[in-house]
Amino acid sequence: MTGKIIALVDGSIYSESVCGHSAWISGRTGAPVELIHVLGRREAPENQDLSGSIRLGARTALLEELAELDAQRARLVAHRGRAILEDARAIVDKAGVNEITTRLRHGDIVESIAEVEDDARVIVIGKRGEAADFAKGHLGSNLERLVRAAHRPVLVASRAFKPIETVLVAYDGRRSAMKAVDHIARSPLFAGLTVTVATVGAETPETLKGLADAAALLGAAGISAETRIVPGQPETELGKLVEDEGFGMVVMGAFGHSRIRSLIIGSTTTEMIRSCKVPILLMR
Repeated sequence: MTGKIIALVDGSIYSESVCGHSAWISGRTGAPVELIHVLGRREAPENQDLSGSIRLGARTALLEELAELDAQRARLVAHRGRAILEDARAIVDKAGVNEITTRLRHGDIVESIAEVEDDARVIVIGKRGEAADFAKGHLGSNLERLVRAAHRPVLVASRAFKPIETVLVAYDGRRSAMKAVDHIARSPLFAGLTVTVATVGAETPETLKGLADAAALLGAAGISAETRIVPGQPETELGKLVEDEGFGMVVMGAFGHSRIRSLIIGSTTTEMIRSCKVPILLMR
């Protein structure tokens, strides 16, 4: 897959990790990095008439003062956004990426990404935003909305970047899981990495065949993959497997079995993002 790496930076503690993961992907694929900071609608100046019942000449003076304060706030917000982008560019440049662009956008983050994702190979976003330290048990609202809406793979960056050597593929036999395996087989990102394809649940002929098909697809691409079946529930066992064996990345489908679950990304996916300390690549 060709295309650029879209890296979403917001000035949070996760932004440096987003830059690190984006630079790592670029180094392995040769893809350019586009750094995007979105000024949300709540950061836009509010066109609110606070003059209310003020009368006579004081009303005009106050309106002028409020307009100037709005304009000043808008300038400061934009200046902060440009500073975030320049800091991010410096991190990615230091990591050896040659082709870097920056873009400051206004409006809703999902709408902004929808306008540019056609040219992307992957979207990189932090697990949580600027309130990360105050909401460690919750995912960022923008992350959940973006994953539901995106048509490209989304890499959810961990809190800190570490070079990745081992990959766990969470395989549940569904279409998105096989699409994830196919993506790994086709992408230079995974060349030379150690890949394990794991299913959590009971061993059945169907499960064994699915894992064999996944291993064959990866093998045809020159990737030697181990397969395994882990008893238990995916919500707990996948995270435990990552923790116990030190996998550097998880690849999994972004949606659950039912339409209701798909509205909240997918119960297993959501739990993995919340609990996992490694980056997770989510496939549609």
